[in-house]
Amino acid sequence: MIEIQQLHKRFGHVTAVNGLSFTASDGAITGLLGANGAGKTTALGMICGLLAPDSGAVSVGGASSGRDRRSLIGALLDHQGLYPRLTARENIAYFGELQGLSRPALGRRVRELVSALGLDELADRRVEGFSRGERLKVALGRALVHAPQHLVLDEPTNGLDVASIHSLRGLLRRLREEGRCVVFSSHVLDQVAALCDSVVIMARGRLVARGSVEALCTQAGAATLEDAFMALTSREA
Repeated sequence: MIEIQQLHKRFGHVTAVNGLSFTASDGAITGLLGANGAGKTTALGMICGLLAPDSGAVSVGGASSGRDRRSLIGALLDHQGLYPRLTARENIAYFGELQGLSRPALGRRVRELVSALGLDELADRRVEGFSRGERLKVALGRALVHAPQHLVLDEPTNGLDVASIHSLRGLLRRLREEGRCVVFSSHVLDQVAALCDSVVIMARGRLVARGSVEALCTQAGAATLEDAFMALTSREA
């Protein structure tokens, strides 16, 4: 479980996150939904321990310090940081080594992820020259290699084609069925509606509303998540 309470973060004169609180449960997919600049990426960075909040608290699986949280989370905050001269397989394996996986376990895990992410034809090619979508798949494999209980993804479908998005949806559903806690951010409403058990709507760094898609539609008096989102966020304009 991931719990955040009254998170605040400023960058100079800009308030990126303003008193954000929510809980993401195990065995569920929680979506952070908001327009670009709503504060989603900053919030995820604080959850992962990569950014220090100005105030507020974060707990991941009962761990509160940033160092302890990082070992419990698989994070995909961007698709950068891959080593261009290493193959896709080597990039994933290297991160598994950093996480302390034994060589036999690491070999099995990398083979599983190469298959699950559709990287079979790319696995032994250097990532230099990979497309955005191909790089994102490798970065996702890197995030999953140590089989973390908690998975935090920032805009995971950006740059993926339709088949890859379908594959990713299936993977996230399997992780939910395994009891994992999955949090992902998006501004694509149909992705959120298709996957999420709970939705956190953000605007201007603040929590606007949270609940299931059905509950948010009821709260806004709307027939669709898109209409609910527009109605709820318009109050923050």
